[in-house]
Amino acid sequence: FRIMAGKVKWVTDIEKSVLINNFEKRGWIQVAENEDWNFYWMSVQTIRNVFSVETGYRLSDDQIVNHFPNHYELTRKDLMVKNIKRYRKELEKEGSPLAEKDENGKYIYLDFVPVTFMLPADYNLFVEEFRKNPSSTWIMKPCGKAQGKGIFLINKLSQIKKWSRDSKTSSFVSQSSKEAYVISLYINNPLLIGGKKFDLRLYVLVSTYRPLRCYMYKLGFCRFCTVKYTPSTSELDNMFVHLTNVAIQKHGDDYNHIHGGKWTVSNLRLYLESTRGKEVTNKLFDEIHWIIVQSLKAVAPVMNNDKHCFECYGYDIIIDDKLKPWLIEVNASPSLTSSTANDRILKYNLINDTLNIAVPNGEIPDCKWNKSPPKEVLGNYEVLYDEEMAQSDGPDRDLRSRSGQAAGVKGSRARDSGKPVLTTWK
Repeated sequence: FRIMAGKVKWVTDIEKSVLINNFEKRGWIQVAENEDWNFYWMSVQTIRNVFSVETGYRLSDDQIVNHFPNHYELTRKDLMVKNIKRYRKELEKEGSPLAEKDENGKYIYLDFVPVTFMLPADYNLFVEEFRKNPSSTWIMKPCGKAQGKGIFLINKLSQIKKWSRDSKTSSFVSQSSKEAYVISLYINNPLLIGGKKFDLRLYVLVSTYRPLRCYMYKLGFCRFCTVKYTPSTSELDNMFVHLTNVAIQKHGDDYNHIHGGKWTVSNLRLYLESTRGKEVTNKLFDEIHWIIVQSLKAVAPVMNNDKHCFECYGYDIIIDDKLKPWLIEVNASPSLTSSTANDRILKYNLINDTLNIAVPNGEIPDCKWNKSPPKEVLGNYEVLYDEEMAQSDGPDRDLRSRSGQAAGVKGSRARDSGKPVLTTWK
């Protein structure tokens, strides 16, 4: 039988060997030099071919693949923001208390993505917003690229005009002739540790979107910049100050090849508990979980919930100096390349635990099963959200969880009754 078919371009031999070792351990493949078939993790391009109208395949019940057909609804920067905006408006129309706003018109519970516009389509809207606060800094990213490619910061309209206008006609170039970008308000007050900016890379496994069932991986990590942060406009072009991507930082003079500029999430939690307190730290991670669940709910209605699919996303979260988390982007193919010894251990375990949930006990896959594996196979994953369980607890569960107190792994405790209230993602 086949669990994951299709060739893939491997980033490194390490990445390939980790996957193959995991597959071999289950007796799923026999690796030989002259084999013309392989059971590999599918690349995004292979998934497009598998599910395309022209060249699409009919998958059998014992075939499972590691992406949803239109995963890009969450993992393309522009589509993610578009779907979250649509989700907010739908909740507003329904009169949902989750879409409540404060006196300034800001969402109380759903304000977790920076103000973002699509370019060139929303250029005029962006200019209007920019002029409200002309001293602000914005970050521009190409919609379909990763690893920090094509990203730059601006703080003057002249900089974006130079990028956007055709020199001959002095008119805004059409979307068809210029790559689409998103431009977002830059989080210029990030939480710093040792004077350096960092972000969180968290892994989330989705086994089904309808009903939504997702799992949080406990072994995420922080990625640090190699150069101390400064909001100074003179350093806007220094990506070693602003971008945490390992693909960029590894070229810096101060990059450490032993620890790779990384901290485990457990180390971050320990640091925050000791400097800010346990209650504040629990509240922060509670809000991060909330952000992840709401982003998945935002795309669930448009996601092609094919029964043969599961997906392991790489979430990038930035925390500001007020300990407010912000969703920056979601990666469809988070790097499985090992940059350090600890990295290799983490990613080996990530693949191992992911496969144990996708195919419990290493048995022949069956896409018709209910996709609710027993607790003993979860490994370092924990249930983040189970829609069926949440619905059985009543329609107001989401709000109770969001507006409740700090929730750790065991759930939160309501102030009024003193009774435990499970978090929304349990």
